[in-house]
Amino acid sequence: MKISDAMTSAINDQIKAEFDSAYIYLAMSAYFKDAGLDGMAHWMKKQYSEEIEHAEKFIDYLYERGARVIIPEIAKPKESYADAFEVFKTAYNHEQYVTSRIYKLVDLAIAEKDYATQSMLQWFVNEQMEEEDNTGSIVAKLEFLGSDKHAVYIVDRELAAR
Repeated sequence: MKISDAMTSAINDQIKAEFDSAYIYLAMSAYFKDAGLDGMAHWMKKQYSEEIEHAEKFIDYLYERGARVIIPEIAKPKESYADAFEVFKTAYNHEQYVTSRIYKLVDLAIAEKDYATQSMLQWFVNEQMEEEDNTGSIVAKLEFLGSDKHAVYIVDRELAAR
């Protein structure tokens, strides 16, 4: 069964969102690198790589379904932040946004009775639960610790292990 034009368009739009996410995380990594927080920079660089993989999964899926892939223009990300907490809070909010986008894709797949897309999207639903949990726990830790530079340094060291 051929994938619908509406689903193809929605997935192409998600491909853009995934590349935008990657670019956001790459900019966050650069921000941390400039601030001398190499562990946090490393963590964000890993996020960047994961988002590229997510975009590629959607691209491969459209090709498997015989649909056209449209590679989008990527938006310029924010370059500076007040502190590590703001960066991770922004990342957490962004992951919640991406989750809402994935849920809308699932809703469309259900409405269209597109069982193949529903199956593929389940991986992304599970992935987003993990992404929100990971960023949310870092936000909670940084919020608890406050602006203590020694505490931020300890979190930075911890995130280097990712």
